[in-house]
Amino acid sequence: MTTMRKLPIGIQDFEYLRTDNCLYVDKTQYIYKLLQHGKPYFLGRPRRFGKSLFLSTLKAYFEGKKELFEGLKIAELEKDWVQYPVLYLDFNKESYSDIRSLEIVIDDFLQKHEQQYGVSSISESLSVRFSNVIAEAKKKTGLGVVVLVDEYDKMLINTIDKPEINDQMREFLKGFYGVLKAEDANLKFVFLTGVTKFSKVSVFSDLNHLEDISLDENFSEICGISETELLQNFQPEIQALAEHRKMTCEQAFAELKKRYDGYHFAKESEDVYNPFSVLKTFKKLNFAYYWFETGTPTFLAKALRNQNYDIRKFEDDVLIDEPSIMDYRVENQNLIPLLYQTGYLTIKSYESNLYTLGFPNEEVKYGFLKELLPAFVLTPIATGNFSVVEFMQQIRKGDIDGFMTSLKAFFAAIPYDAIEQKHRDEQYYQHVFYLLFTLIGEFVQTEVKSNKGRADAVVKTVDSIYVFEFKIEAPPSPPEGGGVRSRATTAEAALAQINSKDYAIPYTADHRKLVKIGVEFSQTEKGVKRWVIE
Repeated sequence: MTTMRKLPIGIQDFEYLRTDNCLYVDKTQYIYKLLQHGKPYFLGRPRRFGKSLFLSTLKAYFEGKKELFEGLKIAELEKDWVQYPVLYLDFNKESYSDIRSLEIVIDDFLQKHEQQYGVSSISESLSVRFSNVIAEAKKKTGLGVVVLVDEYDKMLINTIDKPEINDQMREFLKGFYGVLKAEDANLKFVFLTGVTKFSKVSVFSDLNHLEDISLDENFSEICGISETELLQNFQPEIQALAEHRKMTCEQAFAELKKRYDGYHFAKESEDVYNPFSVLKTFKKLNFAYYWFETGTPTFLAKALRNQNYDIRKFEDDVLIDEPSIMDYRVENQNLIPLLYQTGYLTIKSYESNLYTLGFPNEEVKYGFLKELLPAFVLTPIATGNFSVVEFMQQIRKGDIDGFMTSLKAFFAAIPYDAIEQKHRDEQYYQHVFYLLFTLIGEFVQTEVKSNKGRADAVVKTVDSIYVFEFKIEAPPSPPEGGGVRSRATTAEAALAQINSKDYAIPYTADHRKLVKIGVEFSQTEKGVKRWVIE
């Protein structure tokens, strides 16, 4: 088996990475590019995408540590290595449950540099202290100050579902980040990283000269691993993975691409792979959903449920205009910018000032849908009389009554308050149906268009194609002249719609067995009530 090299998994310190002989994908050419354009920058990227490592690389460069860059691209470009005063503010170290936790981190940062540069007058204001440190560092060294801020918005992301605390932190940050504009004359270079551009934080509203490179084609591959970089730098790892999994190198590469590729951070850019997941796959010699092991903001799943958002649109069908894609506003409840910025959606295409977004790859798609299902049904997937394994076997065997009975048991276990009654409509049942069938690995489409309308769902297995139509139970109709009320035949109406609208026609040439199923959902019984099969 191919010998594995030392992979920098979880290593965010550039100096440690270089001195410990870890494999490094050279990104230093971007430092030189940044120096040619200006000094105040913002870069937004999802978590675990290498932002902290790049910021640490900037720190080593501005500290003049030339020896760490031997053999790298910037060593050929940079002739004058100068040691600048560097203020490195890392917000990764806390969870930020309240404003005090934020103040403690900033106070610790300021104390360190006040001692370093001999600041004697200590104000009660953290913003004033920040300004004094910058001014004194410039005075003592005679050089412009470099300010690097890692995850500037972590405290805002962590408290996004706690409006009162979030507002306090945003108000505080207005003044603190505003120092960067006031001290512009004393600054050599400023670079902030984060996930999203929160409006109403003065670093973006007041610092109108801040350059956001998050969607800049020149910097689209500044973080992550491009496909070119993967093939140039990781051939031994791909070979070792292939040998261990009993695959060819081509098959191993195709699996890496399917699971971890697909990110785009500009209108036109090369495919970018999730670096954390790729490196973990090489270390473990196993394909898994590693990015989701590091935590998922549960508020996103809850918010999508509460808004009754059509989650099926995440299959490459979300549209957003260019000004909105990087501008998340808490007050308007539009989650799409945040879903893009946090890495759950990515750019699929661009036309006429509109971006089309969708899942970047299988890791994100199945990991996020797995997170969404319990949020939509407020219960674990394995619950009550429902068995995932039995359900899968019934589908693949073509036991229609069996898997419909299991589906009925699944819906019956959903608590009454899983979603507001006004949202308990066909779309809600389509959402849950889509989530369930997608997560068990079957090919499912919902609201499938034909020339006469849309089928609610189409499920394809190796042997069969199932065309579903859903109807909500209609209230009983009183017969003329009184007497016993008769119930509307909703399941039959659903089946009749499949036939009258020719939903199954596109699949008649397929070799697989074609099955049409009309399903009746009951609002009173909160789930599947009846079904008819043809």
